[in-house]
Amino acid sequence: MQIKIFTIPIGDNGSAVEEMNRFLRSNKILEVQNQLISNDNGAYWCFCVRFIEKSFNQAGENKLKVDYKTVLDEPTFQKFSKLREIRKKVAADEGIPAFAVFTDEELAGLAKLETITAQNMLSIKGIGDKKVERFAKHFITRPEKNETTGTSDRKNS
Repeated sequence: MQIKIFTIPIGDNGSAVEEMNRFLRSNKILEVQNQLISNDNGAYWCFCVRFIEKSFNQAGENKLKVDYKTVLDEPTFQKFSKLREIRKKVAADEGIPAFAVFTDEELAGLAKLETITAQNMLSIKGIGDKKVERFAKHFITRPEKNETTGTSDRKNS
């Protein structure tokens, strides 16, 4: 644990506040104590911040971004793109971030499947029973009648 002190004059133009905010965003903050100080030199806020430095090697934060357009073949990438649209709608409906539904890596795994079922979703790394229970119904491939030909087409819903 470390400590950093910020002193921000009452008449600050915003630069000292911005410096402190950048620091707060880039570290794991344990506690902030503040006090208004007034003396012959003027008035200012004094902030004592207890923190732990973030290690950017943890939690995959330095992971390289994968360009799935180059990794997947064209038909698989088209399926991947459709799955991303479904994920975006599900995330918006649920009020959660898209990666909480499925990560891009998980969607790429789903796109590689010939048919998406609840059972074969479990074969994708990162997808477990809870995700299948909660989100599978939006991604399962099922045959639907083609109105013009009367034949069965596979579609994602």
